[in-house]
Amino acid sequence: MSAVLYIGVLVVVLAAIAFAVMPLLRAKTIKGRSVLAAALALFLLGIGGGTYWMLGQPYLAWRSAQGTDTRDVNGLIALLIKRVRAAPDDLQAWVYLGRGYMGVGDAGDAAKAYGRAVTLANRSGHPDAGLDTLYGEALVAQANGEVGAEAEAAFRAALKLDPKEQVARYFIAQAQAARGDKQGALAILNELLAETPDKSPLHQTLVDRIALLTAQGGGGAPDPKAMVAGLAARLKDNPDDAAGWQRLIRAYSVLGQRAEAQDALATARKTFAGKTDVLAQLDAQAKELKLN
Repeated sequence: MSAVLYIGVLVVVLAAIAFAVMPLLRAKTIKGRSVLAAALALFLLGIGGGTYWMLGQPYLAWRSAQGTDTRDVNGLIALLIKRVRAAPDDLQAWVYLGRGYMGVGDAGDAAKAYGRAVTLANRSGHPDAGLDTLYGEALVAQANGEVGAEAEAAFRAALKLDPKEQVARYFIAQAQAARGDKQGALAILNELLAETPDKSPLHQTLVDRIALLTAQGGGGAPDPKAMVAGLAARLKDNPDDAAGWQRLIRAYSVLGQRAEAQDALATARKTFAGKTDVLAQLDAQAKELKLN
């Protein structure tokens, strides 16, 4: 199996164990879920043979002829699809399926799976802010980073349940900035920054975003090009910061400096040669920003 799919496989392995090997663990919320014993994981990974043909609900991706080779992520997704077809009201099965689809970059089917889970949670009388947020994130991914009306509605539903939901607040700020409400976006981002530890990967992302929005709004912030130059200088001294390289690539793209973004991408790829997980993230970003 390609290491590009490692994270997705890991998530879906856990889901497949829960739904294919033993009865589904029951809970009212998607948070605080425990995982099963490693021995069961190894047992499941050794199972092979058989083919699940996915029929019925047309929006489930057709995984025909993929088989149930659970060393392949599509085989694991097939197990989850079989589960939701057998138990269409099983909320947790839909959640795991959504995570599996996101793990393999299938945001469209992930959004449909999460949407079904949201419907089930609301119908049960136990809506979940984290689940609304997952649904919104999948919709944003499906729209190549744009926070559309449906995604914004999902994030606002999450905030109605939990006003402190950080991911939902971040994307609401993105939506407001896209509409030209930079002050409203900055108010949200500054609140998030105050809550975020300095060493958190999110901290520098918020700092960069706030500086750029403030500069665009004429608020006297540092020149965004100078800010980006500072980030580039820091990465020259500390090149092992994968998240920093991704921020730099995106910043160059936002500023319209395509050549610089491509150079940063090439440097990052050389720096992390052999680290397939980081390279996969860089490849995804390059595709999103159309840098290849």
